[in-house]
Amino acid sequence: MTPPSASSTDRWTLAAFRLGAIDVLPFVPGLAGFAMAYGTVAARKGMTLFETLLMSGTIFAGVVQIVVLDSWPEVLTAGAIAGIVALTALVNARYIMIGATLRPLLGGQQPAKAYPTLFFLVEPPWLMSLRYYSNGGRDPAYLLGGGVAMYVVWVTTAIPGYLAGAAVGNPKQFGIDLLVPAFFVAMMVSLWRGPRRSWGLIVGALVAALTEYVFGGLWYLIVGAVAGCVAGVFNDD
Repeated sequence: MTPPSASSTDRWTLAAFRLGAIDVLPFVPGLAGFAMAYGTVAARKGMTLFETLLMSGTIFAGVVQIVVLDSWPEVLTAGAIAGIVALTALVNARYIMIGATLRPLLGGQQPAKAYPTLFFLVEPPWLMSLRYYSNGGRDPAYLLGGGVAMYVVWVTTAIPGYLAGAAVGNPKQFGIDLLVPAFFVAMMVSLWRGPRRSWGLIVGALVAALTEYVFGGLWYLIVGAVAGCVAGVFNDD
């Protein structure tokens, strides 16, 4: 859609907010599937529905919530906590660069408006905001509208996933414990470009499997991710 023009006196308009929310609608089915997977994992881990929604509502971290919760140990040790913190920082480090690209849109805005908007920052509204800005849009409410829409979908669609996971009882009996691994494997299919060009994926997976076998805990996620990144850097393709 063509973005409405915005001068310095009419920013943060309802029209831009509504446009941002509408433009991210194509991403809703994928996000809803993700949220339902999170709800199922939360039920499997013994969380209450209130705790499940509280985590989504206050953290709003998408993939980090799923990966950390799915790998949550039975007993929290200092090493496990350190692994969770390192994993969260590693996965979310991408927001350093994502936030930097939003400087043209949010730069000069009042902190009381700009920083709360960043709480709702996820990839779909970020991508749409870059296109919106390149098309001449200058109203930061566009980013906020897309983020709020994604937030509402993420929190609410975790409910059916939780109810389904809680009703099953023992998830291993029906193979539901494989839901998250299968989900991520399916995501990786679109990234496969043949053995040579997908060397980072191969190395990361092998190193993660070896690390989990030797050390257990959450370290396989971190070590595998780092190994995959390093392998990708040295791939001359």
